[in-house]
Amino acid sequence: QVQLVESGGGLVQAGGSLRLSCTASGRIFSLYNWGWYRQVPGKEVELVARVSIGGTTDVADSVKGRATISRDTAKNTVSLQMNSLKPEDTAVYYCNVVEYGGVQHWGQGTQVTVSS
Repeated sequence: QVQLVESGGGLVQAGGSLRLSCTASGRIFSLYNWGWYRQVPGKEVELVARVSIGGTTDVADSVKGRATISRDTAKNTVSLQMNSLKPEDTAVYYCNVVEYGGVQHWGQGTQVTVSS
């Protein structure tokens, strides 16, 4: 089993920055993909950014140039740094990890609200 603990959400003004972190515990050795997704009420979950165990990153066009995803393997943590935040970045952000074999695990979600 894999447990995920997220931190770093909150209220920020447009143009500001924030950093989300997610620490994993449990079957860490089985994980090959780490990422952040977000969801606005009434809309589907969308990818924000993800990083593979090999270091390959995938960043959504909507945040490209404003978001950086990174992993700290020693701390089993994946972080998302977001700059130049916009009101449309307001959402619940979820940490997601994927095991070899395709099993996914999700964090509890952290609210990010960007005020205009």
